[in-house]
Amino acid sequence: MRKYLSILLFLSALTTFGQSEKQKENTPELAFKKGEWLKYRMSYSNFLNAGFATLDVKQTRNNGQEAFHVKGFGETTGVISWFFKVEDNYQTYFYKESLQPYRFIRKINEGGYTKNKEILFNSDANLATVKNFKKNTQQDYKISNNIQDMLSALYYLRNQDLQHLSTGQSIELKLFFDEETYVFKLQYLGKEIIKTKFGSVNSLIFKPLVQAGRVFKEEESVTIWISDDKNKIPLRIKASLAVGSLRADLDEFKGLAHPFNIIFNN
Repeated sequence: MRKYLSILLFLSALTTFGQSEKQKENTPELAFKKGEWLKYRMSYSNFLNAGFATLDVKQTRNNGQEAFHVKGFGETTGVISWFFKVEDNYQTYFYKESLQPYRFIRKINEGGYTKNKEILFNSDANLATVKNFKKNTQQDYKISNNIQDMLSALYYLRNQDLQHLSTGQSIELKLFFDEETYVFKLQYLGKEIIKTKFGSVNSLIFKPLVQAGRVFKEEESVTIWISDDKNKIPLRIKASLAVGSLRADLDEFKGLAHPFNIIFNN
């Protein structure tokens, strides 16, 4: 159950969309800006309210460079929170020009299962320093170029070119998470008009390849819809789990960098 209820922030960062691992120089405009705020409602097996998650973009500076500070927070609500309380706090700091992270925070409490870690990225030395505050330890790990953390990946990939993707094409992204570097693959499935609480929206569909057997029913049991516009925000995530299913839908938003292209009202 712990993995089920924390899955929104996990998926929104790890299994989104993109084409190139190399950030284009002189990007004309970003898909997001400071002040962007997204809220998602999670439901279990399509009827039971499981909780909410938010993503909040702030602006900051580091080493004389402009940067972003994104806060991701998720918690259980309603009946589920009575017997299984979840509070997940994820934060990432990344540079505005390169979209490369320099700091990542993960502080979670999921039914008594807790983690309190911070990762400091040194892209010049290709090192990630992991601080484990529960164990009072600190250790360096070798990382490759163009590495992302599980939250910065969402914002990095939102700024990649999607116009040349072909149906069935797979893409990859390297992430450093829990002291390891992972390669995640995603498959582009095509386009679809989906109904949201705001109206019908053009979307792009992606299916990440996930490990089957422990949480998910099969290797390709997660599906993600993102807005087919300049914002490229996740609209919906659906996952078939070993027991039941999980769905996350965009519930509220503000501060988008570009118009949200709603086709017509429901």
